[in-house]
Amino acid sequence: MTITSTSTRTGRFADSRPVRLAPLDILSLGLMGIRTRKVRAALSALGISIGIATLIVVTGIPASSRQALMSELSALGTDMLQTVPVRQDPPVLLPPESVDMAARIGPVTVASAVANTHAEVFRNDRAAAGDHTGLTVLASKLNLLQAINAEVGSGRFLSADTEKFPTAVLGSAAASRLGIPEITAGQPAPQIYIDRRWFTVVGTLEKTPLSPDIDRSVLVGWDAARGLRQFDGHPTVLYVKAEESQIEAVREVLPATINPELPGLVQVSRPTDALAAKRATENSFSAIFLGLAGVALLVGGIGVANTMVISVLERRREIGLRRALGANRGQIRGQFLTESVILSALGGIAGTLLGVLATVGYATHQGWQPVIPVTSVTAGFGGAVVIGMLAGVYPSVRAARLTPTEALATT
Repeated sequence: MTITSTSTRTGRFADSRPVRLAPLDILSLGLMGIRTRKVRAALSALGISIGIATLIVVTGIPASSRQALMSELSALGTDMLQTVPVRQDPPVLLPPESVDMAARIGPVTVASAVANTHAEVFRNDRAAAGDHTGLTVLASKLNLLQAINAEVGSGRFLSADTEKFPTAVLGSAAASRLGIPEITAGQPAPQIYIDRRWFTVVGTLEKTPLSPDIDRSVLVGWDAARGLRQFDGHPTVLYVKAEESQIEAVREVLPATINPELPGLVQVSRPTDALAAKRATENSFSAIFLGLAGVALLVGGIGVANTMVISVLERRREIGLRRALGANRGQIRGQFLTESVILSALGGIAGTLLGVLATVGYATHQGWQPVIPVTSVTAGFGGAVVIGMLAGVYPSVRAARLTPTEALATT
């Protein structure tokens, strides 16, 4: 009898212990509130999705606009320096190896040069000696276009296959003066007369705002220029492109690098004012991003918290019934906290997709390259989950504090 009584008493105590819910059971309870109130859940998720979509839009559209603006400012030569010898008598000459020496500076990305050949160019060999075009014939390195942000208008630029031969490329103004506006494929290439030699024109250039002198020049290969009578092989203008963040440092060391013996006789252009404008624009956009993102997240968090508080008020009968059937406070807290996180996560996913689509559509309409900051996308979903947790703390605690009699009596 004693053993039976003990067994019975032990069994009664075992039955009275609260049942632990597995994570899947808590997830199911959280989803149950969403499934049974689909309209309310949809509106709740819509509130957070609008906040997250706003976050992505207010960061993505300005980022796309900034990228377009940065590209325009970069085209103004924010990363380019020009180096010329100081004008004096006798003239100062840059060393022939100065291009290779400049290219060895760490932050330098491109180093190129042109050299004045002092040759005269004519449309044909019948022009009078004094009837020259007033154009400059320059020997050019093959990477010149990359260094000055220039583009080929028609034909092609000098290459390793053609630089040793008498071929030429015309600047935009030079092409107009010589009557050769473009090179047409499939037709015989026009020729011009330089220093008593015929040169075949293989291409023309678009206008080069960063280097107007190139527009009024005839470019020939460096090796081909060695056959001209007055060419001495010394660069006249050195073009250097470097990392924007290091452009001032490169400017400081450039004279001593390319002309160690006479660095004071080397003149280097200062960085363009567009670089200062570009840096100021980047800083102002960064401040705007932070402010707008904070407002969007705050609005979304308030919406979720408000929705969950109302949910607790509406579902007091459900809370009281579950408490009467044995659910403890921890299980009630877990149910409402899980529901809040799920609602916010669903809203975060929807808001992220909506924000990305809106940003891509608007940027494409404006002709910009769409830019979606990775941080805003990850913050969109991650922030939604965190907001859901924070917003669900008070409502879940409030729901757990309700006793069964209090919950059932106030419905």
